[in-house]
Amino acid sequence: MTTPQGVHLVGSINLPDVETTMRSAAEILGRRVRRIPDGEVGERFHWIAWQPNRLDSTDGLERVGEPGYLVGGVLDVRPLRIADGIDALELKLPNLGYADEARSSWAVFKRLRDEGVIAAGTRFQVSLPTPTAVVGAFIVPEDRARFEPLYRDALFAELDRILDVIPHDDLAIQWDCAVEFGYIENAGYDKRDNAGFLPWFDDVWSGVIARAVEQAARVPDDVEVGFHLCYGDVGERHYVEPEDTGNLAAFAQRLLDASHRGISWIHLPVPIERDDDAYFEPLERLAVPEHTELYLGLVHREDGAEGAERRIATAQRHVDRFGVATECGIGRAPADATLPLLRIHAAVAQPWPAL
Repeated sequence: MTTPQGVHLVGSINLPDVETTMRSAAEILGRRVRRIPDGEVGERFHWIAWQPNRLDSTDGLERVGEPGYLVGGVLDVRPLRIADGIDALELKLPNLGYADEARSSWAVFKRLRDEGVIAAGTRFQVSLPTPTAVVGAFIVPEDRARFEPLYRDALFAELDRILDVIPHDDLAIQWDCAVEFGYIENAGYDKRDNAGFLPWFDDVWSGVIARAVEQAARVPDDVEVGFHLCYGDVGERHYVEPEDTGNLAAFAQRLLDASHRGISWIHLPVPIERDDDAYFEPLERLAVPEHTELYLGLVHREDGAEGAERRIATAQRHVDRFGVATECGIGRAPADATLPLLRIHAAVAQPWPAL
């Protein structure tokens, strides 16, 4: 059996700024990474939790509930609704911020690559949430169907601005699919207490795959596109533990089969306690094209290289080729665990050949 090849960084990384993130990833991982993100620093530290503050400035949208819990002491995550008497088509959404952040981080990435800190041929990775994630998490259930096209178009406009600024052969776009698996699993909660996991489309599987195919198609063929499949990361815990990789493999296969363009990579989680064959067996049915990289999120800070190697050994009985990653972004992990986590990746994965 061969050592896993390549490392994938999901997105968020708990380091103080963009340059520290990129330098650390490049110096520790070297040619194990084909793409380096900016770490989603600043207000993006908690994935999509910064979007309600952006949307709050929209005339015709209003918050639901009284101010209370703030994520990180600064991000107001109360949901929003369309105000009474407002036609959804009249809403003018603000700048969502993703393109501005990408433009700023790209300048750092390019400088570091020009200086030789980042290896030639490495791409700059921009991770974007699916519209489903933001709409499902922060818009009240009765307004989701009306609001989704508006947010989708606004997010695709952000993508277009990114594509206008960053050379296509230097860019990789990742779509983060997390709320989708809440819908697929239905999380097992009482609907009254878990409105976030109520889809506004009738056929869940058809709905999530059609949206994923559309998101892939919005990325030009000369830009890499990948998908991060996720079961959530609140307090470093999933919202529901996957029984096995069955739904993850099914999502990946349906996407690969339906997409009219190639998918550069697919990433999926492996819970820390799952070093058993039953978890990985469904991956035997996943037909991954040669041009698609598969990354298994089996690196955990709690049990280091030994735990990762144990899960790798089991995975190798069911998957021919894969690289390694953490289950989700590591932006919420303890800061002092970040560099050791990167070193664990380096210890268990071999580099890609030089371009």
